[in-house]
Amino acid sequence: MNGIHPFRVLRARPLWIAGGVITGVLALLFGIFYVGPNIDPVSHTKNLPVGLVNSDKGAGVGGKQVNLGAQITGSIKTSTASGGKIDWKVMDEKEVKEELGKGKLYGALVVPADFTSSVTALTGSSATGDPVRPQLTVLTNQSAGSMGSNIARQAATTAAEGASLQLGKQLTAQARAQQAELPTAARVLLADPAAVTVEDGHPLDSHSGLGLSAFYYALVLVVCGMLSANVISGQVDHALGYTHNDMGPLRIHRPLIKATRVQSLAMSSTLMAALSLLMGTLVMVGTIGIMGMDASHLPLLWLYSVAAIAVSGIGALALLAVFGTPGMLVVTLVFIAMAVPTAGATTPIESLPGFYRFLAEFEPLRQITDGLRSILYYDAQGDAGLTRGWLMMAVGLAAAALFGFGMTSWYDRKGLHRTHAAEAKHKEPAVKA
Repeated sequence: MNGIHPFRVLRARPLWIAGGVITGVLALLFGIFYVGPNIDPVSHTKNLPVGLVNSDKGAGVGGKQVNLGAQITGSIKTSTASGGKIDWKVMDEKEVKEELGKGKLYGALVVPADFTSSVTALTGSSATGDPVRPQLTVLTNQSAGSMGSNIARQAATTAAEGASLQLGKQLTAQARAQQAELPTAARVLLADPAAVTVEDGHPLDSHSGLGLSAFYYALVLVVCGMLSANVISGQVDHALGYTHNDMGPLRIHRPLIKATRVQSLAMSSTLMAALSLLMGTLVMVGTIGIMGMDASHLPLLWLYSVAAIAVSGIGALALLAVFGTPGMLVVTLVFIAMAVPTAGATTPIESLPGFYRFLAEFEPLRQITDGLRSILYYDAQGDAGLTRGWLMMAVGLAAAALFGFGMTSWYDRKGLHRTHAAEAKHKEPAVKA
């Protein structure tokens, strides 16, 4: 006993400085990465893909063939009113259905086949009684992300309403020039002829979290991987005798078994790969079997879940092996702080500032989420995100292995061992209460 009270350690400046710097930087980075990209997504939106469909067959007016649908879609396509926020994709109904069913569109605006004939009926001599108002349909796509779908819905609705008003001015001018006598109801409708309706372009099951179940499921897989990495790394170190293990009031030590850093990482990665089979299974049991989440392609979902946990976990183990104790902070920043906002789930990638769009290209949560969306919402189509998900997981695993084993091998070659000979000699192979 040296007679020094343990609370005197609080007088040590290095303790306060180190703790303040580490926790302060962590808080700052979390604020920047986690909250920053979501502050004003609308103003950052650029080239959000929205379908534009003209199914109008046109009609004969005054001896000429007229297609008002083509006029509307053409004006929307060339308009600069959206300020570059919307990328209007001109396509037919079959194409828009396929693109919505792959999550490649956040919504669509559809002009129906009878649009011109319905409009001209308002100005014709047969326009008696209650005229039928032509319809423009806005399709949403919550499966691609609720915020992105809402932005697309608002843009498509605004464009449709603006096109209707513009068309109304044109028709009103024509009616005056022709001195046409129209019923009162028809004259009122002529100023704003088209009604805008909103429909779900790719309906989901009620147990799909309004299009967010894939994101939350992916987040569970990544968190399982990163937290398990911390547990597994600690348990391997304890089994080798490099660290003690506190179990309530008990502190357990094991005899030291010398292992290189490469060997320790290899053992941890093997354990992670094996336990991913258990974790992937239990995640499915919890989410689908107990909570009732809507899911299909269950064997594929299980395999993908196991792979996602394994890759995330081995990536986290590599960071822990290279950075040591601060590694968990790095893992938290990479797998949570930078990953959640760039996953394309709550905020679409097209609505992120440029730096965060760059992060989204390789952040693991985005890749895993896209693959799960394909499995859960898009019938496991490869070009709906599944192929990219598998590919990026393979790239991530290779990068983790190269980085982790490359750096630990370099540590071993430099003689940067984890235990000095004197420490090994006095290591206590005992169990204390």
